This record gives sequence, structure tokens and C-alpha cells, in this order.
Amino acid sequence: MNIVTRQIAASMGVAFLIGLVLTVGLFFSFPLNNWAMLWETKVMDLPFILFYISLIVLIGIGCGLVTGLSWKRQLKEISDELYFVEQGRPPSSNENYSVLELTTISKQIVRVHHQVSEQTKLSQKLANDKAEDQEKRIQEMVVRERNRLARELHDSVSQQLFAASMLMSAITESNGDEDTSSAKQLRMVESMIHQSQLEMRALLLHLRPVPLHDKSLQEGIEELLVELSQKVPMKVKWKLEPIPLKKGIEDHLFRILQESVSNTLRHAKANSLEVLLIERDGLLILRIVDDGVGFDVEANKAGSYGMNNMYERAVEVGGSLKVISLLNKGTRLEVKIPMLNAGGEQGD
Repeated sequence: MNIVTRQIAASMGVAFLIGLVLTVGLFFSFPLNNWAMLWETKVMDLPFILFYISLIVLIGIGCGLVTGLSWKRQLKEISDELYFVEQGRPPSSNENYSVLELTTISKQIVRVHHQVSEQTKLSQKLANDKAEDQEKRIQEMVVRERNRLARELHDSVSQQLFAASMLMSAITESNGDEDTSSAKQLRMVESMIHQSQLEMRALLLHLRPVPLHDKSLQEGIEELLVELSQKVPMKVKWKLEPIPLKKGIEDHLFRILQESVSNTLRHAKANSLEVLLIERDGLLILRIVDDGVGFDVEANKAGSYGMNNMYERAVEVGGSLKVISLLNKGTRLEVKIPMLNAGGEQGD
């Protein structure tokens, strides 16, 4: 039985009870000499007794309908508030209920929603902290493993390649006739070993990148380029201006430089490498130029993970990356980043 039906039934019961009490009181105060008058007296073409009963029924139905619909509307509003809480949405608190108890319930629903929201935020924060902590542990494990592999490759394969390169150089120099087939094959093997050394150095650069830690971007770049110039037969030049930057921008620029240098070692066959870090007209400029064999920029952009990674890093710090490369004339990579209060927020 819904609330409207219940209220109609209750109102009719109350109306019958009140009508019965009034009738009994009236008959005791003014007793009838002839009870047949109740049937003989007409009101709106109905016997008085039937009119009286019908009037009581209509009053009961009317009162029950009005109160029932009022209760139904208010309970519907309470139900809607509970539904909003169930869905995680803030309830629309209504303090204009005609019944004080419903107003109190509405306020309690708002408090319950607030508590549930706080619990949800806490649960999400715990889940995020747990995921970040797990990701951090995984990253630390990956870094340790990459460093271990880099050490093993450097101590074994890299040293063996160096020894093989020295041996092949000695054999080539001791071979007087450079036009024979065996001499050409030896020079080819020497070239392959030299290329393998460059590939290994690029791989070691990926596996064990030089971390910035407490160094500035300029110090990190200089350390990397000094080490590179000592290990590869390539002329390395650099010009680095002291520019205060946020750590996030420094890290992204340093990783772009590492990726670019790695690509140069592996693919460019360059004789010289030049790195420029300057600030001009409110723009931070990182430029990397080599005189290698070059490549097709558009074709390489579509399929190269390294190129895509550099573009994404430049965009993440609000900058742009432009690559110009001509076949057999070298490659020029340039990153430009707007300088927005970098010095004032360095320590934030």
C-alpha cells in the first residue's frame, strides 16, 4: 500500500469516526420523533442519510488525497537525495519540508555524503600513493638493472671491441699492399668494428645516462660532452650559457640531448658535433648540429620512437622541436622553450 492510499484510508477512517461522534451527539441533543425522516428528507435528490455518508466519504478522500500527495512529494525528495548519495553526487539539501523530522533527515543525508566523499578521497589518495610507490620501486629496480648491464657490457664487450679494433689497426698498418682483396676485407672488418664501438657507446648512453642530480643543466651537458670527446673519434664543441631553469625543464632538455647524441653515434657517421645552449629574445635554445650523412626527417618521424620521444619531451615543457637534415650534409636539431619566470621559480 503506497502512501497516498494509506492516507486516504486513514482520512476516511477519521472522517467516519468524527461523523459518527457528531451524529450520536446530535441525536442525543435533538432526538428524532420519526427516524423515517432520515430517508424521506432529500438533499440534492438524495436521502439525507446517504448524502451525509457520501459527504463524510468525500471529505475523507479529499483530505487523504491532499495529505498523501504532500507526503509522497516530500518522501520523493528524500529518496532523490539518497539516490544522489548512492551515485556519489552531492544531494540538493532542502530545508523547506513541512515536517521538521524530514528536514533533520535531509541534513543528515548531507553530512553522510560529506563523510562518504572524504572517505572516497582518502581511499583514492591511498591507492594513488600505493601505485606511485610501486612505480617508484619498479623504476629503481629498472635503473639498477640497466646500470648492471651497462657495467657488464663496458667491462666485457666494449673492452673486447676496443682490443679487436687495436688489433685490426695493427694488422692493417703491417699489411703493405692496400689494394689486395685481403687488405680491403681487413679494412671492411676494421670499419665494422669501429661502427660496433659507436653502437656500443650509444647503447651504454641509453642504459646508463648521466644523471643530473644536484648539477645544473650546463654542468651535466659539459660532463657528458667531455666524456664523449674522450671516447669517440669525433670533434666535439659546445657553448653553454649559465641559465637558471626549473628541474623539470632541465631534465627534459638533458634527455633530448642524450637521445640526439645517441642517434648521432649510431647513425650519423659524423666527424664533428656541436652543442649550443643559449637564451635569446625570451627563448631558451638548445641546438645540436652534426656533419653526418643526414636522413629523411618526415620518414624518420613517423617510425622512430626516439624522435617521437624528443618531440613529446619538448611539447611537455611548452616548447617546440625542429629538425633539419640534408643527405650527406648533416643534421640540425633545435629546441626552443619560452622563458617564463624560470629564474624566480627555480627553487619552487
